[in-house]
Amino acid sequence: MDRLKYMFEWTGRRAETVLALILGALFLSFLIQIVFRYLLNLPLGWTVEFVSIAWLWGILFGYAFVVREADVIRLDIIYAALPRGARRALDVITGTICAGIFIWSIPAVWGYVQFMAIEKTAYMKIPFDWVFAIYMPFMISVIIRCAISIWRGITGTGPAFDTPQSAGTHDYD
Repeated sequence: MDRLKYMFEWTGRRAETVLALILGALFLSFLIQIVFRYLLNLPLGWTVEFVSIAWLWGILFGYAFVVREADVIRLDIIYAALPRGARRALDVITGTICAGIFIWSIPAVWGYVQFMAIEKTAYMKIPFDWVFAIYMPFMISVIIRCAISIWRGITGTGPAFDTPQSAGTHDYD
């Protein structure tokens, strides 16, 4: 069990490394774009394209593999004021709707990603199926998170049902 936990944590740290590299490459490309466009008056098209792709991958990869459930920002003022049973019911209802929508859209999204293999990006000539492929792990991650939310709503477990106490555990330094 300890070995499995270690492997899971190690994989999580590698995902953080990949995300940091994506963000670093995005920032570097952005700086190159500024220098060439405003200092050298030689605009580069590939930098705009790369920044767009890196931003897309950073957001979706980050949510799918790096962001922990406790790190997700929520507007839960009303949710926290509700009684425990109502919060559980909301978790089950919203989790079911969200997961259902994502599950329902899997075939269409997969078809779209496969279809986009016929096109390439304008400057870097990256096949668009590679660009949009990150959406599939993102979808699966959302479905898994919704399933966990549903399970916690049904069983009444997890930090969502101990809001006043868990809110004080966040490190806001």
